[in-house]
Amino acid sequence: MTTRQDDEETPLLQQPDQLIARTSPLPWDQFWIILFLQLSDSLVVQTLAPFTPQLIRDIGVTNGDESQVGHYVGILVSTSQSFLSCVRSLYRSEQSSYYTAQALTILPWSQLSDHIGRKPVILTAQFAMSISMFSFGLSKNFVGLVVSRAFCGAFNGSNGVIKSMVMDITDTTNLPKAFSYMPLPWMLGTLVGPLVGGSLSKPVDRFPDIFGRSILLQIYPYLLPCAVPAIFALVAWLVAYFCFKESVSTTTPLWKLTKGRLLRQSNAKPFSPSRNAPAVCEVANSEGVTSKPLPLCALLTPKVLTVTTSYVTMTLLYMGFSSVLPVFYSTPIELGGLSLDPPKIGAILAVSGVAHGVFQLLFYARLHDRFGAGAMHVTGVVSGIPIIILFPVTNALARVHGLGLAVWLSVGVQLSLVTSLIMCYPCLVLFIRAAAPNRASLGATNGIVQLVVAGAKIIAPASAASVFSYSMQEGHDAWSIYYYLMAFAFLAVGTSLLLPRDPSLWEDHQ
Repeated sequence: MTTRQDDEETPLLQQPDQLIARTSPLPWDQFWIILFLQLSDSLVVQTLAPFTPQLIRDIGVTNGDESQVGHYVGILVSTSQSFLSCVRSLYRSEQSSYYTAQALTILPWSQLSDHIGRKPVILTAQFAMSISMFSFGLSKNFVGLVVSRAFCGAFNGSNGVIKSMVMDITDTTNLPKAFSYMPLPWMLGTLVGPLVGGSLSKPVDRFPDIFGRSILLQIYPYLLPCAVPAIFALVAWLVAYFCFKESVSTTTPLWKLTKGRLLRQSNAKPFSPSRNAPAVCEVANSEGVTSKPLPLCALLTPKVLTVTTSYVTMTLLYMGFSSVLPVFYSTPIELGGLSLDPPKIGAILAVSGVAHGVFQLLFYARLHDRFGAGAMHVTGVVSGIPIIILFPVTNALARVHGLGLAVWLSVGVQLSLVTSLIMCYPCLVLFIRAAAPNRASLGATNGIVQLVVAGAKIIAPASAASVFSYSMQEGHDAWSIYYYLMAFAFLAVGTSLLLPRDPSLWEDHQ
């Protein structure tokens, strides 16, 4: 009895020392697979970015109106329009269908992963990405582009599930270290993706000696860059199938889950603990006791709503900035941009992606241990203010001095500040884990957050790029886009102050 009492008292009396001394090692036998899967998702996103403005011009959507390129690029990376104007939407919203479909399905996929496991969902996602990228490269009209991206968005549940997988295989002591490595796949994807998209688009024109005789690539000039991430997704599928071990402790076969739902029997058994939410939380946080997924109504706690609000406003800021950045680079200087071509845009995005990833890999865990997730998140969203101000400053320098040293220094400073903003993402994941009512509901909790964030991904790019195009038109205020992005920045700063200094403060009160 004495020994047991000492064991129960020790964590309460010596918790800080134990957190430092007993940091768990990362489970690299499974963690490297998660990084590999993340790289597949990164390649799909980053490969499309460099040639998107040129794609808009080639298809002829703007009818030669250069000021409308930004508007349609925003539609490409955001959302489809109202169903009542669906004909116009299909004509203007290719990449938009991805985020729309993902927003509608990310929560069901996350919930499903709590029941049937993460592995089946990830395998479905990798297969969907491969098929959709091949379809995208073979499409010659907007209907085909919309269908291919909608298919990928509807079946790609990896965005939220991968974060849940990381939380499954880690604990509170090594989770910050794990997320310091998470930029690695995005760094590689940001390095390789823009180079692939910028260099391999229209290969017949760029490399006539190699691809000049290819009739297929003459008909489908964007098939080659799309095929690279498509093939990689198939390789990722094979790696996940043969190497990844299911991270959910208890799973239910899909046919049993479906049968139980049809018979209206499965809702009662797994969800019965929700009548006593505090008891469920205690059981979930106790080692060696298996908890069950909770219903959605039990997951909408003040903590979950708080971190969701902060995540959404930060995403509005980052996605708005990210959608405007390539359009700003490609827009003529006299209209408010920098007049850069796709290869240069791809190179800039690639270099900045590598720099951001290396910095987070080397310094995120140390900064987290020194300042805490709350302080890092506030610092990140505050950096959005000078990031936005540097847009008109860079254009003003380009108007006066051309694309000289001053312009490139301004671009470098802006992209350096983005590093702080990007590090908000791993900080918010730590808050999501702390806000989850129990470990069995991590997937659904993360799905709720990602569902609302997907809405922000729909709204921010389309609206920001459209306002950018509006601001370039004659007679309109050229600073409209910067006022708009600045509103996002202040919203993000305000909601960041609602979070505690450290996620452990939430976990200690569960």
